[in-house]
Amino acid sequence: MLYALFNLLQDTNFPGVRLMSYITFRSGAAFVLALLMAIFVGRSIIHRLQKMQIGEIIRDLDLEGQINKKGTPTMGGVIIIASIVLPCLLVGNLSNVYMLLMLLATLWLGLIGFLDDYLKLRKHNKDGMKGKYKIIGQVGIALIVAVTMYLNPNMTIVRNSEIISDETQRVEEVVYENETVKSPQTTIPFVKNNNFNYSWITSALGDYAETGGWIVFFIITMFFVAATSNGANLNDGLDGMTAGLSAISGVALAAMAYLGGNIIYSSYLNIMYVPGSEDLVVYMAAFIGALIGFLWYNASPAQVFMGDTGSLMLGGVIAVYAILIHKELLLPILCALFYIEDLSVMIQVAYFRKTHGGRIFKMAPLHHHYQKDAGTINALIQRPKRAIAEQKIVTRFWIIGIILAAITFVTLKIR
Repeated sequence: MLYALFNLLQDTNFPGVRLMSYITFRSGAAFVLALLMAIFVGRSIIHRLQKMQIGEIIRDLDLEGQINKKGTPTMGGVIIIASIVLPCLLVGNLSNVYMLLMLLATLWLGLIGFLDDYLKLRKHNKDGMKGKYKIIGQVGIALIVAVTMYLNPNMTIVRNSEIISDETQRVEEVVYENETVKSPQTTIPFVKNNNFNYSWITSALGDYAETGGWIVFFIITMFFVAATSNGANLNDGLDGMTAGLSAISGVALAAMAYLGGNIIYSSYLNIMYVPGSEDLVVYMAAFIGALIGFLWYNASPAQVFMGDTGSLMLGGVIAVYAILIHKELLLPILCALFYIEDLSVMIQVAYFRKTHGGRIFKMAPLHHHYQKDAGTINALIQRPKRAIAEQKIVTRFWIIGIILAAITFVTLKIR
């Protein structure tokens, strides 16, 4: 709204009118607005949740400090969603298709999580929304994003290529094609020429290879959105952990979006240039600000939980964002902890069924494994012998998240 208003005033001498044309200024404004909104508006939302008696339902799993969480307001994800959406509406470019897709993904996935929380808390359905319906919702938004990228003429890339010296065999210059192209192309880590085209997988199809590549891209998109969304949902079990990890991922993605949306920096790093994607930095600045503000209340001991309203949205949004900047194949590094949480549950369930009651971990998802003393449950993996305090688990996961984010970012240069 403010962005559109300032655009109308571009030809006037209104003080500061050109500030809105700078991505850095709008991103800083989005961050500050989201942070302040999460802190100050979040307080009233928490009070409202308390009055509505929307408190967390706790099952006694014999975890340290678990029972103390009973009755803590949940569905705090509405704080995060509101603190992302409103700043983006104010300082974002609402004619930018990338921004519109991110706002749609935020509201869509937030609604899925909200319905899940609503069924658990208000309808007293302990399982909430059936898993297949969550998957359908996640796949639905993934398809909308993928099909839009395929059809929308404004969602293109500029391919980069290297000029290598015959004498030194080193890259002398990075050049870009003269025109934008629509291609199922992405960045792949630790490879010298790190542009990977999905149509290479379907090259056997001949003239239909490009179409086959887009189909592979659709499948990859659906997988990453569902896996990351559910991984963040499973990770949300300790005070502040998912919010912190998501903010860390957000910083890395914002930096990559900024670099990929600027042809000078893209050339320096030898990565594809994505015209028009620069407004994604504004969105991610609001995303990070909202999460930091939410941590004001969600840090241990938490005064509010995000619930599925927040966690399902966070993971899915991170995946959609990475897909839009053509960096989805970096997600296995950046969001490794979310996928490990997914795998820990899958492995535990599969082993339990195969052995009729056996366990690999003391408890799944994985972060709960560290909250159990050895010997309390007959599991193959008993280490650590003593339960680790919740705050220490969260801090260590954050540290690992920072390391993974650094590695992800470094892959743009190390090949």
